[in-house]
Amino acid sequence: MAKTSAGRYFEDFRIGDVIRHAVPRTVTTGDVALYTALYGPRFAVQSSDAFAQAIGYPRSPIDDLLVFHVVFGKTVPDISLNAVANLGYAEGRFLATVYPGDTLTATSEVIGLKENSSRRTGVVYVRSTGWRQDGTKVLEYVRWVMVNKRDEAAKPHTELVPELATTVDPASLGAACPSIHAAGWDFGLSGAPHRFDGYAVGEKIDHVDGMTVEDAEHQLSTRLYQNTAKVHFNHFAQVRTRIGRRLIYGGHVISLARGLSYNGLANVFHVAAINSGAHVAPLFAGDTVFAWSEVLGKADLPGRSDVGALRLRLVATKDRTCEDHPLRAGHDYEPGVILDLDYWALIPR
Repeated sequence: MAKTSAGRYFEDFRIGDVIRHAVPRTVTTGDVALYTALYGPRFAVQSSDAFAQAIGYPRSPIDDLLVFHVVFGKTVPDISLNAVANLGYAEGRFLATVYPGDTLTATSEVIGLKENSSRRTGVVYVRSTGWRQDGTKVLEYVRWVMVNKRDEAAKPHTELVPELATTVDPASLGAACPSIHAAGWDFGLSGAPHRFDGYAVGEKIDHVDGMTVEDAEHQLSTRLYQNTAKVHFNHFAQVRTRIGRRLIYGGHVISLARGLSYNGLANVFHVAAINSGAHVAPLFAGDTVFAWSEVLGKADLPGRSDVGALRLRLVATKDRTCEDHPLRAGHDYEPGVILDLDYWALIPR
C-alpha cells in the first residue's frame, strides 16, 4: 500500500463527497506577527489588545483573512494540490470570532464538477467550512478551482455547475462580530475619522500605495498557511508548464489589497462576508500590487446600532496605479487588473 499521496486529480472527485482535512492548526500571536510582516495591515482592532478591549473584545481577534487562509490551506492537499489555478469565490461568511490559542480544522463538500473543453482539466466546486476546537463553525465559503486530469480520456461521473447566490444576506452579517462599545472607539488611534455615514454608495477610493511582491514573501505566506499547491512552490515542475513559472497564491493578493485598503478604509475593521471574487489574471514575483475600492451598497444590521455594513468592491492591479479606477474595457477586464472581490465589511456608526 502506497504511503504517499499524489493528490486528487479532476476525475477523482465525486459530487457529494465530504472530505475531512488534515492537519489541525492552533493559531498564535506568532502567526499574527508574521501575517503583519507579510502584508502590513494596520487595522487597529487586530493590531492592539488595548484598542480591542476598549470596544468590548477580550483581546485582539485574529484577522479575518488570516482565518480564511489557514482554513483554505487545510483544503489544498485534498482539493487543489494538482490545480492549475484557483478561479473564484462565493457565499463566504465569517461566523465566529477567532482568538490566538484557538485551533482550526476544515471540511469540504464537493458541490459541482465541469470538464473543460480541452479535456486536460476540469473545474471542481467545493463548499469548505472552518471549525473551532469547541465545534463552532467559524467560516464557510464556496470556491472553484481548475484541476489537472490524470487521464485526458477520463470523464467525470456527473457534471453540475451549482447555482450560487450573488450576495450574502446582510441581515446575517452580525454573527461573527460581538456588539462593540462604539463610544470606546478612538478615531485618532484608528487613523481616520470616517464612520458608516461618511461613505456613499458609488464612492470610489484609490488606496494610493503599492507593494512589490517577492518570491520569498509569497512562499513564506503559503508555508504559513500550510498551502502545498505545486503551482506556488515547485519551480522544477512549473518551468515545464504553459505558464513557465510559479504563480503567486491568490489569497496573497487578497491580503495585500486588503492591507493597502487601510488608506481610505481605516475603520472598516471586520470582513464579514465574501459575496463573490475572481482572480482575473496571474501575479508573479517582481510585480507591484495597487488597489482601489468602490462602495457598492450599505446596510443596517438588525438590532445593531453599533456598526453598519458596507458592501465593497476591492480591485487589485499589477504594475498599474489606480487613480483612474481601472476595471473593465467593454466585457473584458482592463490589462493589469488581477483581482475583483465583492465583500461585506463592518464599520462603527
